[in-house]
Amino acid sequence: MISNFETLIFSVSEDIGTLTINRADKLNALNIQVLRELKGALTELRAAPIRGLIVTGEGEKAFIAGADIAEMKSMEPGEALAFSELGQLVTLAFEALPYPCVACVNGFALGGGFEMALSCDFIFASKNAVFGLPEVKLGLIPGFGGTQRLMKIVGERRAREIIFSGRNISSDEAKNLGIALEVYADKAQLLAETQNWFKTALKNSSCAIYEAKQVLGKGLVEERKAFGAIFQTQDMIEGTAAFLEKRKAEFKGKIL
Repeated sequence: MISNFETLIFSVSEDIGTLTINRADKLNALNIQVLRELKGALTELRAAPIRGLIVTGEGEKAFIAGADIAEMKSMEPGEALAFSELGQLVTLAFEALPYPCVACVNGFALGGGFEMALSCDFIFASKNAVFGLPEVKLGLIPGFGGTQRLMKIVGERRAREIIFSGRNISSDEAKNLGIALEVYADKAQLLAETQNWFKTALKNSSCAIYEAKQVLGKGLVEERKAFGAIFQTQDMIEGTAAFLEKRKAEFKGKIL
């Protein structure tokens, strides 16, 4: 399905891919190798014959505990700039996937790990999930898009409070703030319920989900263009016919 990567595990079940960051001994921290491999994997996954992607971290302790501070400590400013750019390219690649992408957060999702989760379409979490952008405690700021994406979810003032304080956010608070949509008892239930969500959502038209994903937040003109473009596609013809004939639609899963 995709190339073999040293720090990533990829599997597929019923058209749903699972991408696992595999550095459990380092709490799945993001170093240059992981980011490069994520960038490569996501490029390949754009064209993969799957209809959804789950992103998670290996082990029980962390989704992604953050960037690899040991590697970052010796970076010169130019190297740090390139590191930030690479991380941003990865988060943009998550956003650009043509199908739903769900971050399943178990344990720590701090710094760059939180930023990766924020770039997915949404987040499901386990009870022991811990979120935060603690960069200010290290004399840094978020560099993979966290200052922009968090604000869209929680509002500017709450984003300022979270970033300026560098504090941790529990799973319950994350749900209350809209960061995590659902919270489950443990990682096993988290992954099982995410698979169930996909089974329900992907009974719908992949073409329609793709078009909706493209226009979210883009304004009424883009919505209108997409609405017109989707007419007379195979999925639209099948969906409307099934509704009128009072039967279940059988979508082909094709994206425009």
